[in-house]
This record gives sequence, structure tokens and C-alpha cells, in this order.
Amino acid sequence: MEKYTVGLIRVLTIQDEELLNIHGKLIEKAFPELKIVSRCIEEQPKGIYDEKTENEAKPKILRLAKEFEEEGVDAIIISCAADPAVEEARKLVSVPVIGAGSSASALALAYGRKVGVLNLTEETPKVIKEVLGDNLIAEDHPKGVSNTLDLMTEWGRKEAIEAAKRLKEEGVDVIVLGCTGMSTIMIAPVLEKKVGIPVIDPVIAAGAVTLHALRGLDVWGDST
Repeated sequence: MEKYTVGLIRVLTIQDEELLNIHGKLIEKAFPELKIVSRCIEEQPKGIYDEKTENEAKPKILRLAKEFEEEGVDAIIISCAADPAVEEARKLVSVPVIGAGSSASALALAYGRKVGVLNLTEETPKVIKEVLGDNLIAEDHPKGVSNTLDLMTEWGRKEAIEAAKRLKEEGVDVIVLGCTGMSTIMIAPVLEKKVGIPVIDPVIAAGAVTLHALRGLDVWGDST
């Protein structure tokens, strides 16, 4: 089976190779047609968690996107639910650039029209709000969590489960994970079991959109 090569950009500076590649492995397991090459931006050990850290990350993301294009990847995934620098990268490179936040939001609308977002902190990423519009009826976050490293603790995981339960009580029929750090701890299936409604993992969603985009390019390419 011929595979598409996809460059995946992590917005958290990671030294551990296994942790660096975990998002890519999740996508490869779900979509074997994709081969993921993962890299991370530098000097952001806590990732992106506010406007300041997002602005600091953007030029680093764009530099990696350009490197990936020059190396011949078929597409690029920016593995962050805020879709940082996605629009800018699309203007910079000629291959598809997919953001995790917009992918998860769009996929959620295929499951229901009452969507809740489980965020890392209090603020729902702007791109998720834009895609969901009036279908976003509830937002919540794990109490006490301030960055992706907190999510990797036992108490952070427990607080994420409690926040998902509160969202269900608000009447949502599907939950979007508003942080790819939740993908790292693979909490989506745990939450689905605990709350009994679909939970959209942004990393898996980005993989689905990427594969669809690349297949579409092949189809249209074959028809011309």
C-alpha cells in the first residue's frame, strides 16, 4: 500500500522521542495510509496556552512548515486545537495544511448540533468558536489545570473526566476536545465510556481530514 507522507508539527517542545511521536502514532494507527513525520517547535516547554505563547510560536511553526514542504511531504498537520499559523502556512506552502481545532469542530457537527467543548483552560480556541457558531452550547475545563503538562498527572485526568460530565449535564450531544494535550493522554475513549456520548479527538480528526484532502487531490488529479 502506497502511503502519503505527512509532516506533523507539535507546538510543545519535547525532548522525549516517544512523546514527540505519540500524535503521529495515533494517526497512523487510525489511518494506515498515512506516514507521519513529527517535529516540534523550540523553546516552548509548556506549549501554547495563551495569546502570548501563540504569537511566540507562529514564526517557529511557519519555519517547520517550510522545511517540511522542501522535504517533499504531501501535507502538513499543525497539532494544536487553536490552529496557530494555519492560515499563514497555507499562504506559505503549496501542500494542504490541516489544523486540529477546525478539523475536530467540523467533525463534531456530523455527530450533533449541540456541541460542548472541553478546554485545557477557560478559553475555547477562537477557531473552534468560529466553526461551531451557535452550535456551541457549553464550555468547560478541568479545574486547576493550566497547561498540557498538568493533563499528564492523575489529578489532571480526573478533573478532565469531571468536566466532561458537567458538559453532558448541560445537554450537549457531542464533546470536542479543545486541546491536543488530551490526545496525548488518549482520554477520548475514556470520556466516551464515562459520559456516554461521542468525544471528538482533535488529532484523530486532523488525520481524517488530511486523508480526505489527499485522496481528493488524487481523485481530481486522475480526472484531468
